[in-house]
Amino acid sequence: MKTLSSIIAVLFFAVNFVSAQDIKFESLEVNYGSIEKGADGVRVFKFTNTGTAPLIISNAQGSCGCTVPTYPKEPIMPGEKGEIRVKYDTQRVGQFTKYVTLTTNATSGTSTQLKISGDVKPEAAPTPEAPKSLFNQ
Repeated sequence: MKTLSSIIAVLFFAVNFVSAQDIKFESLEVNYGSIEKGADGVRVFKFTNTGTAPLIISNAQGSCGCTVPTYPKEPIMPGEKGEIRVKYDTQRVGQFTKYVTLTTNATSGTSTQLKISGDVKPEAAPTPEAPKSLFNQ
């Protein structure tokens, strides 16, 4: 019985080792820098499946409603690249730091946190028109 348990344990670890999937990001953080209110809030996190089995992203969750991630729903094959697109609501003025948590089947860890940060500047005040005079009508 002890031998059977040992064989099953070895097979389990061998299968997991042989068919490993892993995710490697170019960067885990994107800094928007200083951007205008209402500017394009979409940024992209690029990654590669560095494993030998299909990588599956089962969920991507923003830390609040102002941070909306979009992720591939189909498996990413070994060696293939993919993108996580994150849209921040740039109507919110001020500094921000937000996170997106990914749930995957990666063997290096089933949860990965991506970080976005930046500073949304208010719209510039309109310049007042010069008063009309008799000479520039």
